[in-house]
Amino acid sequence: MASHQPGKCCFEGVYHEGSPRGYHEEIFGLDTYVTGTASPKDKVIVIMTDVYGNRFNNVLLTADQFADAGYKVFIPDILFSNAISSDKPIDRNAWFQKHSPEVTKKIVDGFMKLLNLEFDPKFIGVVGYCFGAKFAIQHINPKGGLANAAAIAHPSFISIEEIEAIGSEKPLLISAAEEDHIFPADLRHLTEEKLKDIHAIYQLDLFSGVAHGFAARGDISNPAVKYAKRKVLLDQIYWFDHFSKV
Repeated sequence: MASHQPGKCCFEGVYHEGSPRGYHEEIFGLDTYVTGTASPKDKVIVIMTDVYGNRFNNVLLTADQFADAGYKVFIPDILFSNAISSDKPIDRNAWFQKHSPEVTKKIVDGFMKLLNLEFDPKFIGVVGYCFGAKFAIQHINPKGGLANAAAIAHPSFISIEEIEAIGSEKPLLISAAEEDHIFPADLRHLTEEKLKDIHAIYQLDLFSGVAHGFAARGDISNPAVKYAKRKVLLDQIYWFDHFSKV
């Protein structure tokens, strides 16, 4: 594995206050958050969420910031209305049995295929947080991937074979936490070595003083988390801005 399967830390987080400016509508059969004034035929970002899903306030606020940077942003419900809630007990094993990689891949692939057919965007960037990172990685695979570039943060259950399969064509940005049992130092270094071996276009940033989940649901009252979360977003925007012009 390049990162371990999701664990307890993937089901923990802090709610971020704010009022999203986008809206939810059904797109290609999935409840989808949509934000941004850009044309979907131009620059698009698709966000693959963590287990909190596409109605969690934190990811909606992040999507709005991508929209402010000039992107049309879509957050499809890849969890088929079964996102976890922080105020309800959850059987993690049972939840993951319902949301296997095979089941989720079909949902993601279907959305991405129809997005391309309907709008034929000039550029598609995929963002993946934790659970969603695996599917972002899959969509920069030159054999079947439908995105132009990817950015992931504190990834989970990605295989080293999926890293190897991206090859040397499509760029990958990884934002990692210093304290992360899901993407620990040994797997981070293994990922680095594989990316180097395949001559990938990549950047891997390590943020001190933060733990798994910081970019999506970290406690921003902590200065280290607030800085790292903001820096990840700025890095992702810069990453997509650069490669959408190449």
